[in-house]
Amino acid sequence: MVAPAVPEIVEEEIESAVDSRNDALPTLRELGPPDLVHLVKQSIKSGSKQSGVYHHVTGIDASSSASLAAYVNTLTYNPNDKSSKVISGLYCCYNAFSRLDMRVDVKIPGGVESYCIDERGDKRVASDALWMETFLCGVLRAYAYADDGTGESIKKIIGVRRFDPITGTEMEHKFLDAAERLFFKGPQLGSDPEVQVPNNVSNHLTTGLINYIHTTGRYTSGINLFEKLRTRDMEVSSLLARVMLSADEEVQAVRLLHDAIAKLPMDYPLLDCQAAFCQGKGRLDWALECSKRGVTAAPSEFATWAKLAEVYVGLEQWDLALLTLNSCPMFTYQDKDLPRMPEAARILLPVLPESMLDEIDETSGTYDEVHPSLRKLHAAGYKGTFLKAYSILTEITAKIGWDQLLRIRSQVFVMEEEYRSEKQTSTTNHTSNPNASTTALRGTPSPGMNGTNSEGQPDGETYSHLDDEETLNDKQPSPTSPPDSATIANESIEKPEHTITSEVVKSGNDDTPVSTEANTKYTQFHNKRLCERWLDNLFMVLYEDLRIYTIWRTDMARAQSESSDYRKSAEEWEILGELAERLHHFPEAVEAYQACLRVKFSPKAMKGVLKMYENQGRSGEMLQAIIRLIAWQYRWYSEFSPALLRTVRKLIENEGAVKVRSIVQATSLPQPVLDLTHRYVELCVAFRSSGTEA
Repeated sequence: MVAPAVPEIVEEEIESAVDSRNDALPTLRELGPPDLVHLVKQSIKSGSKQSGVYHHVTGIDASSSASLAAYVNTLTYNPNDKSSKVISGLYCCYNAFSRLDMRVDVKIPGGVESYCIDERGDKRVASDALWMETFLCGVLRAYAYADDGTGESIKKIIGVRRFDPITGTEMEHKFLDAAERLFFKGPQLGSDPEVQVPNNVSNHLTTGLINYIHTTGRYTSGINLFEKLRTRDMEVSSLLARVMLSADEEVQAVRLLHDAIAKLPMDYPLLDCQAAFCQGKGRLDWALECSKRGVTAAPSEFATWAKLAEVYVGLEQWDLALLTLNSCPMFTYQDKDLPRMPEAARILLPVLPESMLDEIDETSGTYDEVHPSLRKLHAAGYKGTFLKAYSILTEITAKIGWDQLLRIRSQVFVMEEEYRSEKQTSTTNHTSNPNASTTALRGTPSPGMNGTNSEGQPDGETYSHLDDEETLNDKQPSPTSPPDSATIANESIEKPEHTITSEVVKSGNDDTPVSTEANTKYTQFHNKRLCERWLDNLFMVLYEDLRIYTIWRTDMARAQSESSDYRKSAEEWEILGELAERLHHFPEAVEAYQACLRVKFSPKAMKGVLKMYENQGRSGEMLQAIIRLIAWQYRWYSEFSPALLRTVRKLIENEGAVKVRSIVQATSLPQPVLDLTHRYVELCVAFRSSGTEA
């Protein structure tokens, strides 16, 4: 199969990209950036004229200097550039275990030199042990930087070639052997942003292993690996149980969880796994007890609180769900180690004929006509713990409605006007007895409540735009005209009042007087809690999401009743689809994504439509979407997407490889495009996935 095209980013000064990578080495925190490949080209006509070009790559076998030098040698011939030749190449691959950058310097023609650079820029000898660590890091990076099919990762870093690091069982054995040898060094690699303290079962190594097992369906290999590691550390039982549950070995998984928790009763990954299993079986009463114990075992971890909040949502105990959400420790989002490169002289992004397909051409139409109100939906930028917390809040809203949510919010949290009223009353009475108001003013929480830090709180200034009455159509209603969609939205969606946060209470600077009449409105609130500022901000962001959503749906309904066209640009439809999906209005999200695709191809919109096809079991339509997504990925130099491979594997399990191949081949698209999807099917056959036996 033809490899993806080679993007070229031309430097203004030769080796400036390598210098930037050297400068960034001391700042790398986790797995490191994608591998850097730097080439020096020399003009054929003028031997003295040289230029530097580079690109990034993931998924190349980094187990030895020979495999990296072989990759550099594949770049010596470029059919798009016949005026120059490659005279040298440098491959840089980061070893996150030892915090070294492994280098392979290739002279063409000439020899190969391998060495490594430490954070101070000093050269070191590259040993076999270092190469094994580098190989494992390379595989983990290939999965960490892979695109999920939406194109978000591809658009984040320009010019990255993405290859599948494990294409057969032989390479799998090599990967799992390295993972077993280095397993207990995993915490050195860091962890997902939702985990505060990396440990042996929560780090980037275990995340990569679980991702690989779920992607390829190689559950037996995963069970064998974790069985061996479990003999050295009982905590690995949580990983083993998760793989067993995925492999439909529920009886063995439940027995394992029972035995492991008997020996480690306060191990929160085990308790979380048990709670998730009970939750999936509909036994929320059992899940509740497991989740509570998980919070007791790890009160500083976000995942335990989030699981407890999810269980309360399932039990429809909305007040406890909000109080639990308010107690979640929030962490500042740490993005991946993205490369910071100098400004390029020019960027060359060639397209191979094999990936050309008119349907996925994004150059047609306009993509920048977006209303300002859609640009400033802050929820679209949430990641990490804030994204998960917002998802729980929107799930509650989808189930009970915005008005009911506000009522429950005012019942469990101290509101701003209520706080001022109680403060004025307590000042007038000069009482020293511990009553409701003084309890609230001290901010004394119940056990486990408000046990959060202030990290990762969104800046309050970013939400000042919520007072604007800007609408999607910028119309101002006249006294005689019917109310527009913005007016209807503002009337139907009540803007939330601010709660009192612990910061305001602790400052003691709020001396705003209130009327005596206001004092009679409120009852004692010694059972109420102080709302964290970040959660108060989430309510304001949710209000803006709901307001824009209501305006959109009102305008759509009006256009349909008037039999008129409702037009938006492709990017506006894509944003509206994301908005509806965030608010758990999935039919409306698919409607927006389909409208986007009618204007212009969008991988994010196509992935959203693919989810609908998958939920409805429409295999033919699923494959049509998959073919186009794979072709788009290949056009942007990515031959490997774990999310798409997992979808193809599940489709083969349900329909069989023969039927999937037949449907793909019967599609009236160019054969080179169909071959790209056939490669994903061949991968499933190589791993002997269920459904490929024939």
